[in-house]
Amino acid sequence: MTKLSTLLLFAALSGTHAFSSHPSPSTVTFTAPSSTQLSVKPNTNDDDISERRNFLSTVVATVATAAMLPILTPNPANASGGATAGKYTTIPIAKRRYYGRVQEAVHEFLLMAPAVIKGDLTDPTVQDFFDVTKTVVVPGKKKDINGICTKKDGDCKSTTIYDSRYNDMKTTMYLLGNAFRFNQTKAPDNLPSVKAQKKFFSQMNKFERKVLKDPKKNDSEATAIYAKALDLLDVYLDLVELPPTETGHYDEEFSTLVGVSSRIT
Repeated sequence: MTKLSTLLLFAALSGTHAFSSHPSPSTVTFTAPSSTQLSVKPNTNDDDISERRNFLSTVVATVATAAMLPILTPNPANASGGATAGKYTTIPIAKRRYYGRVQEAVHEFLLMAPAVIKGDLTDPTVQDFFDVTKTVVVPGKKKDINGICTKKDGDCKSTTIYDSRYNDMKTTMYLLGNAFRFNQTKAPDNLPSVKAQKKFFSQMNKFERKVLKDPKKNDSEATAIYAKALDLLDVYLDLVELPPTETGHYDEEFSTLVGVSSRIT
């Protein structure tokens, strides 16, 4: 728009000599000598001057209007594309972040099944699931640059954060479930996926207490709790668009790194 107004203004200014408000002196021309009649033809008249003035006024008005358009025209609002952008933003991001960790947690949860069916809470697969020193939650990162430590305190050792797979499962299932929303103002506890997550862990918390406080080798009550939790887990998986436990999808291990896509891996 700026280029257009500049061109129009240039055209108006360069053409003003042809549209001057002062009429040029009239010139007198004579007919052939044989006619002996003198003929006077003025080059301009009042109508020509009026038309030129009107044209110049129109050009000036057009340039002024073009210059005002950027001011008068409001800029269109642009969506931020952040977490408040709704389903099509939050769900794919949550899947990339948490699908791997949730699926790995389900994999390890199902690994306990043979021992839990026997009621043996002392089995390593059961104990490891709740061991806070077994699972790497945040891998350590190098703090040096090309092998040279640049920290003032000289401490460039990487720090790895450990926790239990169970605690990581509890966190990631909540965060993933919280992303499956269609209304940003709705409280997380009112979301179906979060409700399903809470029901699942209401059973698993009972199971955890049995494992950590008094593990037995023949605990039929723990077997019943596990069976209820398994059914509740399938409800949750369906709400977050993951396959149910009986499909064999969770037979293999899963990468817990942040994924590059929101597809099931």
